[in-house]
Amino acid sequence: MIAALIRWSVANRFLVLLATLFVTAWGIWSVQSTPIDALPDVSDVQVIIRTPYPGQAPQIVENQVTYPLATTMLSVPGAKTVRGYSFFGDSFVYVLFEDGTDLYWARSRVLEYLSQIQSRLPASAKPALGPDATGVGWIYQYALVDRSGGHDLAQLRALQDWFLKFELKTLPNVAEVATVGGMVKQYQVQLDPLKLASLGITQAEVTEAIGKANQETGGAVLEMAETEFIVRASGYLKTLNDFRAIPLKLGAGGIPVSLGDVATIQLGPEMRRGITELDGEGETVGGVVILRSGKNARETIAAVKTKLDELKRSLPPGVEIVTTYDRSKLIDRAVENLSHKLIEEFIVVALVCGIFLWHLRSSLVAIISLPVGVLIAFIVMRYQGINANIMSLGGIAIAIGAMVDAAVVMIENAHKKIEAWHAANPGEELKGERHWHVMTEAAAEVGPALFYCLLIITLSFIPVFTLEAQEGRLFGPLAFTKTYAMAAAAGLSVTLVPVLMGYWIRGRIPSEQQNPLNRWLIRIYQPALDVVLRRPKVTLLVALLVFVSALWPMSRLGGEFLPPLDEGDLLYMPSALPGLSAQKAAQLLQQTDRLIKTVPEVEHVFGKAGRAETATDPAPLEMFETTIQFKPHEQWRPGMTQEKLVEELDRVVRVPGLTNIWIPPIRNRIDMLATGIKSPIGVKVAGTNLTEIDAATQAVERVAKDVPGVSSALAERLTGGRYIDVDIDRKAAARYGLNIADVQSIVAGAIGGEKVGETIEGLARFPINVRYPREWRDSLGALERLPIYTPLGSQITLGTVAKIKVSDGPPMLKSENARPSGWVYIDVRGRDIASVVADLRRVVNEQVKLQPGMSLSYSGQFEFLERANVRLKLVVPATLLIIFVLLYLTFARFDEALLIMATLPFALTGGAWFLYLLGFNLSVATGVGFIALAGVSAEFGVIMLLYLKNAWAEREDLGDRTEFGLVAAIREGAVQRVRPKAMTVAVIIAGLLPILLGSGTGSEVMSRIAAPMVGGMVTAPLLSLFVIPAAYRLMRRRHLSVEPISPQGKVV
Repeated sequence: MIAALIRWSVANRFLVLLATLFVTAWGIWSVQSTPIDALPDVSDVQVIIRTPYPGQAPQIVENQVTYPLATTMLSVPGAKTVRGYSFFGDSFVYVLFEDGTDLYWARSRVLEYLSQIQSRLPASAKPALGPDATGVGWIYQYALVDRSGGHDLAQLRALQDWFLKFELKTLPNVAEVATVGGMVKQYQVQLDPLKLASLGITQAEVTEAIGKANQETGGAVLEMAETEFIVRASGYLKTLNDFRAIPLKLGAGGIPVSLGDVATIQLGPEMRRGITELDGEGETVGGVVILRSGKNARETIAAVKTKLDELKRSLPPGVEIVTTYDRSKLIDRAVENLSHKLIEEFIVVALVCGIFLWHLRSSLVAIISLPVGVLIAFIVMRYQGINANIMSLGGIAIAIGAMVDAAVVMIENAHKKIEAWHAANPGEELKGERHWHVMTEAAAEVGPALFYCLLIITLSFIPVFTLEAQEGRLFGPLAFTKTYAMAAAAGLSVTLVPVLMGYWIRGRIPSEQQNPLNRWLIRIYQPALDVVLRRPKVTLLVALLVFVSALWPMSRLGGEFLPPLDEGDLLYMPSALPGLSAQKAAQLLQQTDRLIKTVPEVEHVFGKAGRAETATDPAPLEMFETTIQFKPHEQWRPGMTQEKLVEELDRVVRVPGLTNIWIPPIRNRIDMLATGIKSPIGVKVAGTNLTEIDAATQAVERVAKDVPGVSSALAERLTGGRYIDVDIDRKAAARYGLNIADVQSIVAGAIGGEKVGETIEGLARFPINVRYPREWRDSLGALERLPIYTPLGSQITLGTVAKIKVSDGPPMLKSENARPSGWVYIDVRGRDIASVVADLRRVVNEQVKLQPGMSLSYSGQFEFLERANVRLKLVVPATLLIIFVLLYLTFARFDEALLIMATLPFALTGGAWFLYLLGFNLSVATGVGFIALAGVSAEFGVIMLLYLKNAWAEREDLGDRTEFGLVAAIREGAVQRVRPKAMTVAVIIAGLLPILLGSGTGSEVMSRIAAPMVGGMVTAPLLSLFVIPAAYRLMRRRHLSVEPISPQGKVV
């Protein structure tokens, strides 16, 4: 069938060339319109419910909001994990869905279940869905700075909230623009409790009076002199004097009592849960642009930058916008790096073809088919919606060497056939129909086997498609593009290549002997092969020993999920101890930023404590997240690397009470989202009693610190928060006609302060807050003396109806699937994750005792590593079966297919040793490399066996079925065909070297994929050059005519 296709292509060569031109044009268009990103979006489908519940303690938020929400969301169809976070005044519930769930379907289901529970939540808790974005959506961050000092933090914050934010939100694909840091202007009404009591006014009456004094209304229209006049009654509060003039009641003698008589009114900052700081120079206001899920990051960032440039003209004098994180730099570096690699590979492959064939036009046939194959892969990518990123371009990059294989072998065969024709018809010229006939037959002879070879390489990648969750989303694009590129190469090898061969392989073709490289190869290989054929059994034994030797490096290799990716930026994420005040957090933030800025390679440091105003950021005030932007590599000190920088930063930043964690930003967002853990390894302890969970996590922290390779371990404290408990005495309260709610409203309003409305100033809105002055609530004694005005008209203090004491409690609460849990973050340096976890498990099992009803699980990147391993153990055997079936289809003989399968382990031997020598760990990336290697090395065996079979068939046709004839045939098939074999190996290794040796963005993952392939391509050919001929001789020996002849005679 394949041979018929080759003949059809040559007969309709004009059509084939036309189709090639059309595909090339279409491919170029696809390349230009494919969206670009740095990494595939590997985050889970998630829906976030954020519920602000102002002024409430974490335990109250957990009991009244988070727990009811989390238990309801457990039954949402497709939800696999429900994570709850209860902070002071805020509840976050993250619902993570199964793979392949449509985001908007998930959102609608969550809304449906939210409507069921709305009525059970407190009146002031209003749940809302977060943006339709993922945790990886933080693509751009900026800071507003006024170096002239003309604007304070409140003015900068108003500028961001009411101007920049809305302008940027209008851009397509921006899901949300979150403000972080700064101060929100607040009108503060501070009541004097003694004056209120003496005038008999309650706090509730004050609140009501402010509400009535701050409104506008319309009075329809009046007609006067044939004109309509619209009536409006103004009444918004605009200045502090407007507040002071608010009437409360008429006093004795008809004198009105106004708000100014019983309260001090002032402007101040609203309480805040997020602080930002730039370069250690002081606080600032920041903004985060969040990308809509699945959209083009590169385009969106470009649009954001253009918009910000336009808006700069509208900013007040002295205010400037500083970029603090910009993912487009990483995207450009990654894509540019891989595009360069692809071009380097093209050039190297072209050189290899030229050197071996010694004929320019012949090597052009192979070189032209390469870009066409790559463009076909881009067409399919474009329509499948795969971005051009490190992974998808990497798939094409590792396929390039193998893509040329078929063309190379075909061209070489054509050269051989032309030589043979000239030998048979001396003095005649090969042209016209005879030329096309020779070309077609040369292609048809090796075409079918080569087509199956490329199919084997294509299908050997099936296991990568079966990876799930994060690893599946990460390596899926790579598997798709490699498969498309190989499939395109397989198609072109039987259509376009034979046609180009007919056009270009003409004129004087140099014979194989003229090329010094070929003569040299034969001179080395021939004596070696003679030795092997004399002692075939010894050869097989040696091969077996080589295979067994691979067990040693394999046992020494560590394991990791993914090698660390150099994103160019870095996050510093220390955790402080809980109960930190906002003022202390700001001070620590500035201190660490200033220390980081002392390292000369650092360009900007943007520190954030607490959280941005978005549902995608559930960070408590004690969690710092500092984005470090480095200068371009050219400006670094000589010999400086990313690892050395992290080590230097770790030495420089030593602040008591902070545990250092350094992690790349995207990697961190992905981990935080998928497992909630911000470090490579996390231990989660779930239970029911917070004190027991806390004891267990701290025990894990203690033993983890002694495990080799652990650079820091930190258990989140569940009981480190400080509380002032107001314990109300029900009987005492009842005596004064007060119930629990009356006393609680005093606590909430007078101490906590309540928001009673907002002022409207142009487009901006600012809150109004009512509470007692500071001196009435700054100590336990003052709180006990807090006056309460009772319904019976008498005046008592808070101390008479309640006990006030200080106690410990949770600073924040976390739950997973509605079970409270405590987390331990473990950072690893200088050792692979798999062996650290193995040690950790042993130590924890021996030394940490869990109470009944508690469970302990390991999480973080390690969770993915384990899942990928389980999956690959199932699928790799299945792949080997697929390869075996294809080999059987190629040769239609069970023993020959088995022979090639038996050579596969030798390829893996080289890969294992090479990884060991390079010091790489086993990871999902190296696994992908080994899978790719299996397909390529099978192809090599097929080509070897094909030539042996052809040579033996020719002998059999001549009636020579003796052992002497067999050995001669093996020699002829092996030695005379050493050129195409050497070419396929050289082409594949040449195609992989630029990736293996490259440095730059994305090369960490790519070199891990290329390493086993390069190592294997050194051992696989050596073994198949010797093992297959030896085994073939032993296999065929049984079917020979009985004429024992010593295999010493030379037949060439």
